[in-house]
Amino acid sequence: MSYLTKEKKANIFTEFGGSAANTGSIEGQIALLTERISSISKHLQANKKDFSTHRGLMQMVGKRKRLLIYMSKHNLTGYRQLIEKLGIRK
Repeated sequence: MSYLTKEKKANIFTEFGGSAANTGSIEGQIALLTERISSISKHLQANKKDFSTHRGLMQMVGKRKRLLIYMSKHNLTGYRQLIEKLGIRK
């Protein structure tokens, strides 16, 4: 399981939030959650009986969903650009 390093987090917030210090931006938070969700999904494919990690994954997916709903209500064009850039939502 690959953990997010400080540099990796800073790169995500720079790319999506505007700057590495802008950790409160909705776009940056969604991108960070997406990165964590993908790494945990890989872990769970190898460890199918890790139920506590599965619960944490479901909580992260729910939080990302709530943030995406908030963003779609307040910034629809940014929402569309973000889901296209991250490759979520078919």
